[in-house]
Amino acid sequence: MIYVSDKAKVKVDNLMRDAEIKGDDYFLRVSVVGGGCSGLSYKLDFDNEKKPMDQEFEDNGVKVVTDLKSFLYLVNTTLDFSDGLNGKGFYFSNPNASRSCGCGESFAV
Repeated sequence: MIYVSDKAKVKVDNLMRDAEIKGDDYFLRVSVVGGGCSGLSYKLDFDNEKKPMDQEFEDNGVKVVTDLKSFLYLVNTTLDFSDGLNGKGFYFSNPNASRSCGCGESFAV
């Protein structure tokens, strides 16, 4: 399961509204890609096309889809959003990460 905090839900809803994305066909695609100072990075996109091996979840009213390979790194991860002075943006609370960089955009397992 991939979880979505209340703050992240509000931000996702606002971004979809601002981009005029409507309909139940759209979802938040979360993936893990190589790169970043710790080796792996998170990627977020809006999408409306599912692939054969995609894993689909819904938490807090947000539909989240990830590919199977990324899901192995994201099990029990929570997507959150910060609008504080120390940094603004989405971040992941990932219990599978053995270390992460200072900016929180990359991690290692």
